[in-house]
This record gives sequence, C-alpha cells and structure tokens, in this order.
Amino acid sequence: MNIRPIILTLILAAWCAVHASAQETEADERPLRPVFAAYTLEAGSGHLADTYLTPLKYTGWHGALDYTRYQAMRFNPDDWTMRLHGNLSVERTDNPAGNATMWSAMLSLDWGMMRRFRPLPDLTLAVGGSTGIQGGCLYNDRNGNNPASAKGAWTVNLTGYAAYRLNLWRLPVTLMYQPTLPVTGIFFAPDYGELYYEIYLGNRQGLVHGAWWGNYFRLDNLVTADLHLGSTSLRIGYSGNIFSSKVNHTVTHIYTHSLVIGISGEWLSYDPRRHRRQSAEPRIVSPIY
Repeated sequence: MNIRPIILTLILAAWCAVHASAQETEADERPLRPVFAAYTLEAGSGHLADTYLTPLKYTGWHGALDYTRYQAMRFNPDDWTMRLHGNLSVERTDNPAGNATMWSAMLSLDWGMMRRFRPLPDLTLAVGGSTGIQGGCLYNDRNGNNPASAKGAWTVNLTGYAAYRLNLWRLPVTLMYQPTLPVTGIFFAPDYGELYYEIYLGNRQGLVHGAWWGNYFRLDNLVTADLHLGSTSLRIGYSGNIFSSKVNHTVTHIYTHSLVIGISGEWLSYDPRRHRRQSAEPRIVSPIY
C-alpha cells in the first residue's frame, strides 16, 4: 500500500487548518470600527445668478437634505479615516422686482480619505482628498425658449476636518469644522446663447471644460456641534456654500447660508457568527477622534 498520498493529504489538511486558524485569529484581533453617521436638514437663504438665463440676481430661500458617514480605514484605522457625503439642495428665488422666480436643484456625492493628527488630547485634525460629482439645473420659466441651465461636474478636492471635544456643564459636546475645496476636474457648460436643442441636433463641441480656480470655484463649509444626549446626538450648526463659474462668456453664482439641525451618532454592527478568542474586550477605534 502506497502511503505517500495519504501523508501528503494529511500534511495539506494540517497546513490549511493552521492557515485558516491564523487568519481567523488575525481577524479576531482587528479593532472594531464603528460608523459615525449624521442626517441633517438645512434651511436658510439662497442667492442665484446665471447669465445664461438672465443678467439679474435672484434671492430667496434654500433647503437641503444632507448625509455624512465616517469610518476608520481597515488598513490603518488609528491614523486614517474615510468620509462619504451626499447632499440634495433646492432653492426658490425671486428677482429684485418680485415678478419672476428662478429655481435651483442640485445633487452632490463625494468620497474621500483623510490622515488624522492629534496635537492635543481632545483635538483631532484631519487632512486629505476626495473625489465627487455634482449635477443639477437652474430653471427660469420667464426665459422663453431656453428656460433651463444644466450643471454637471466631476472634481478632485481638498478636504479635512477639525474636531474638538469639551463639556458644557455635564453635557459632552463635539465641535467640528468640515471644509471641501475642489482643486481640479471637468464641468459642463454650453456656449453663451446656445440652445439645448442645438446640442440635441449634434452641436456638442466645447461643452466640457477643465476646472481650475480661475473658471470654477466652489467652497463648502460646515460648522457643527454634536450634543451627546445618549447613544444618539443632536446636531446643530451652520452650512455655507460658495459656487462660481465663468466660461464661454457665461457667469454663474450660487451662494447659500443655512442653519443645520439633525441627528448623529456612532453605530457598531456585530456579527454573532464571529467568535472572538481573545479574553479582553475588543479595541474600538472612533472614526472621528
């Protein structure tokens, strides 16, 4: 009887068992990475100007739904974190005479990674980059045959945050400032007076432009305070957004200022099928601090 195949099979099975056990032990020793999420509403003022539609400036109200998600990165959770952000905004504005209305609707999505630094025990600074898309439309029904001005862009951004923990009396509070500044990318803009019907017929030259601070500038600012009332926090703050573009003799300005209110918190999902071998409590890495 040839026992070599049996011995080789036993050796291979033992190696697979040891390798699987090592992988399971390594996975068990990984720190837990909770998710920080914030769901907020924005309400404030909006200021629109788009010379493709009208030379006048329009002023009115601004409203938005906003979602933000942070989580420490798997490869180096202590120093690196990621952010997913989405925002849906609407503005309704009137001209100075009050006899014409212009609407704006914009959707933006971006994702990025940031390197964290802790110069003080209660202060965390993060800096990194992100990439995102933004699209929407301005609509003015008084503009005759061409009442809409479409907007679309893909950008590479600088982003980061500063988070500071303190106590107001006995209430824990986290103050955060989160800016996002596009650096480069591409954006859509038709020529001055070019009809979208002409684009539909095939006149598609000069519609996509390289973005830089000379022809495309946007700065999103978010200042918040998370009041930790329990497992869920109350988030209040201020959001200010500046957008300006100038290309093909067409100028667009969108400025918004708004109050922010919503809920936030850190949530941790646990897989009951995962058996931890370590006797000590697992280490938890915050996505913010």
